[in-house]
Amino acid sequence: MTLQPGTEQPGTKPEVSPADLRRAVLATSIGNCLEWFDFAVYGYMAVVLGQLFFPTDDPASSLLLSFAAFGAAFVVRPLGGMFFGPLGDRVGRRGVLCVIILMMSAATFCVGLLPTYATVGVLAPALLVLLRLVQGFTAGGEVTGATAFIAEYSPDHKRGRTTSWIQFSATLGFFLGLAAPTLLNLALDQEQIAAWAWRLPFLLAGALG
Repeated sequence: MTLQPGTEQPGTKPEVSPADLRRAVLATSIGNCLEWFDFAVYGYMAVVLGQLFFPTDDPASSLLLSFAAFGAAFVVRPLGGMFFGPLGDRVGRRGVLCVIILMMSAATFCVGLLPTYATVGVLAPALLVLLRLVQGFTAGGEVTGATAFIAEYSPDHKRGRTTSWIQFSATLGFFLGLAAPTLLNLALDQEQIAAWAWRLPFLLAGALG
């Protein structure tokens, strides 16, 4: 009988078929890619978001405030790792990773739905920062959980090569997070992007998640 990782007896190693290993690596890599796409797309849209959510007379100040909101997510990332890591040990990493990706995607999708400062005033940046904190919290749990999940599936002689897909998929997610705003800039003018198109990468990320 083939055991799933996490259900084996102490001192034993479950036998995972090559097909199961490929599915686990593919699913985790796709989820990891989407997670970091969600996280990265804010950074590449920071100029537009600064104008819409942190308007000031000085464009540089708006940009710095936008990056401050971006940086807020890094403050809570360690807390996400401390919370989701032990939770994965207790209830299983696969389910925890699913919850993490859904939370991250939902937060990203909600960014695309937010009203701007011109509509609701200071509530707009407050909600944006709150969603960034959710993104950072889940990102902190995702990378460690995904790496542990794949490591537990991997045979001893392939563990390094197999877990390297986590870093590759994260880098791919950042690249796609750059590609989406770049395509917007090529296809639309700045007025269209500021009016409505800035929402598209966030809404797309939520749907993909």
